[in-house]
Amino acid sequence: MSFVPPGAGWPDDPAAPDTPVAHSPEEVRELAAAGRTLAELTARVSVCRACPRLVEWREEVADVRRRAFAEETYWGRPVAGWGEEKPRILLVGLAPAAHGGNRTGRIFTGDRSGDWLFASLYRTGLAVQETSVRAGDGQRLIDTRMVAAVRCAPPANKPLPEERAACYPWLQRELALTADSVRVVVALGGYAWQAVWPALKETGYSVPRTRPPFGHGVEVPLSYGGAEVTLLGCYHPSQQNTFTGRVTAAMLDGIFARASARAGKTQA
Repeated sequence: MSFVPPGAGWPDDPAAPDTPVAHSPEEVRELAAAGRTLAELTARVSVCRACPRLVEWREEVADVRRRAFAEETYWGRPVAGWGEEKPRILLVGLAPAAHGGNRTGRIFTGDRSGDWLFASLYRTGLAVQETSVRAGDGQRLIDTRMVAAVRCAPPANKPLPEERAACYPWLQRELALTADSVRVVVALGGYAWQAVWPALKETGYSVPRTRPPFGHGVEVPLSYGGAEVTLLGCYHPSQQNTFTGRVTAAMLDGIFARASARAGKTQA
């Protein structure tokens, strides 16, 4: 089996054997719009098969596996959002990594980028552990939820435009279901910045007429239902960025400390 069947006992698997499966972009739109709760939405996300190229790639990776993880079972399915049900901070990235989230079943988990990210979240009081190795490892986010604009690991980390469009309704619906509590949105990388903008607008956030260019530390004031909301840009802690010094631990800590201050932490 090149992926974990729904309801097979994987930790924190949101789906069951009877969870509806989207096999086309049209079905993604229908199932996303009909998702009444985050639990229902994440279950449907986690079994999506709407993009043939992504389905083939994520399952091939899960079947062949990297030598370092040859003895592990790979998740091999779309990676749903996770974290607080009523987050004050929403962290948006591009897509799961082939041997990261596609292996572990949790976004931003199991690779070097995730190591940097969770260490910073822990230092700034937004995660209870310094590391996250896979779903069900005891990690918990504080006041925070993580999502990806594209939910399947793409070849070469580059989803096609039609794949981005097909996955968009999942992102937009997750924004809608969390909008009442969110006070800060952090876009991890330029693509996340581009992807989240139309989703925020469609969800009902008040956004500037012109989208500012992405940059680390760029801050855009938004609002939702009369509440002030902040969009923050953050360079992605990719290996290329961290190895070259374009992203440092202090830079990440600064973003998340600012997000925490803007959001106003409510939980311990």
